Amino acid sequence: MTDAIKIDVWSDIACPWCYIGKRNLEKGLEQASGDADAPDVQVEFHSFELSPDTSVDFEGGEEEYLSRHKGISPEQAREMLARVTGVAEGAGLAYRFDLLKHTNTVKAHELLHFAKEQGRQHEVAERLMSAYFTEGRHLGRDDELVSLATDVGLDADAAREALQSGRYLPAVRADQAQASAYGINGVPFFVIDGKYGVSGAQPAEAFAQIVRQVWDERREPVQA
Repeated sequence: MTDAIKIDVWSDIACPWCYIGKRNLEKGLEQASGDADAPDVQVEFHSFELSPDTSVDFEGGEEEYLSRHKGISPEQAREMLARVTGVAEGAGLAYRFDLLKHTNTVKAHELLHFAKEQGRQHEVAERLMSAYFTEGRHLGRDDELVSLATDVGLDADAAREALQSGRYLPAVRADQAQASAYGINGVPFFVIDGKYGVSGAQPAEAFAQIVRQVWDERREPVQA
C-alpha cells in the first residue's frame, strides 16, 4: 500500500477565491477518483487571516470594505465583485455579496480547529463558507458559529466552550506561523505532499493532474 497523498490547504473563510478553490479541489479529486489506480488523498485545512485587523462588526458592505482595504474606487470594487461572482457561478457557487457581513474571522478559525479535533473539519469548513458567501450569516459572533456547528452535528455546548475558552487560538497562530515559514502571503494556497506548492483557485483539471502525478511518483518505487 502507498500512503495517502496529503494536501494542506491554507485559506480564510472570508476569502471568495478560497471557496472557489475548495470546490475546484473537490471536483479535481472526484475526477481522479475514477481512475483504475485512483490516488488516495487526505485534505487538511489551515488558518490564514486575510484581514486580521477587521472589526467583528464592520460598518458597511463588501464594496465599501474593498474600497477601504485596497484603496480603490467603489466602481472598481463593484467590478471586482462582479468578476468573482461570475467565476464562483462557474464553480457552482451562488455568491451574495449584497447580503455578506464582513467580519473578523479568527473565531471561525478557532471553530475549525475544534471541528478538526472532532473529525468534522471538512463539514464545518463547507458550512462556514456557504453561510458567509451565500446566506449572509454573521461569522464573527459566537451564537452564529455555534448554530452553524450544530448544523453539521457538533455539540452546541462543546462548541461554545471551545470558542469562549480561546484554547484553539494557539493552533490558529501555529498555522499562520507555518504559512509565514513557507512564504505564503496569499490564499488559497495548497501544499501537495509537502513538496509542491499550488497558489490560487486553480481549475479542477489542474488538481486532478497534480494528484495523479504525485501518485505515480510515489508508486514508482513500489512497482520497481
